[in-house]
Amino acid sequence: MMEYFVGEKSIVRQIWGKADTILFIFAGASAEFALNKAVDWLFYTGKLPQDPLGRLFSTVAYARKIVFSEKQAAIAAINTINTIHQGVETKRRSQIPDWAYRDVLFMLIDYSIRAFELMERPLLENEKVEVFKVFSEVGSRMRIRGLPENFEVYEKMRINHLENHLKYGDSTKKLYCQYRKSLGRMRYRLLIETQSLILPEVVRKLLKLRDLSVMRLLIPLYKISRKLGMDHWLRSLILPGKFKKEINTMDFAPG
Repeated sequence: MMEYFVGEKSIVRQIWGKADTILFIFAGASAEFALNKAVDWLFYTGKLPQDPLGRLFSTVAYARKIVFSEKQAAIAAINTINTIHQGVETKRRSQIPDWAYRDVLFMLIDYSIRAFELMERPLLENEKVEVFKVFSEVGSRMRIRGLPENFEVYEKMRINHLENHLKYGDSTKKLYCQYRKSLGRMRYRLLIETQSLILPEVVRKLLKLRDLSVMRLLIPLYKISRKLGMDHWLRSLILPGKFKKEINTMDFAPG
């Protein structure tokens, strides 16, 4: 019997098997990345600021390979991520701090939960713990130090990270300018509204985003469109046409 890195019945597969939730996850992560005090690491290769949407789908591809692949293939994907990071560290002659790695893992845990609850239903406590365990295992295989031993400790560390590892700076402005350039005015406005809805309060305040979002009104309409089979058409309006194939691929959960 084939062994998967993430169990076939895991809630993580449900979360990462739908384009809707994935797009919400990366709407949140794109905001927090821009504020992170270690964001200069993301700028080092130049790939993120030059092509933020391309990097989005590249990251999605790695995440989905880990979530849906057979165990050894998933571990190979994690090792590839390690090799890429080590290459950047070698070129820069400096190590990415462990807290920056933890920040990324914490983002994936938090926004996975937030996105699913916005688009589907409230998660049970054991389901939230399952999300934590999956990404914690990824962190362990990446040899990240200082990982929380359980979900309760993670929640405390997450609050601490949000309060101490974020700031609005020049890199934040540059990334948001690139978001606007890549998306266009209307799609950029939709990104901002989505971020207003999904972000933790401390992140929203740093970006000076309003508390209320029109997305809260649009989500129920979008859910109706899913039942009518119109969601693929609506998603094509959210992102540029050249990413249509990638968007449709995200909406399929293998296994």
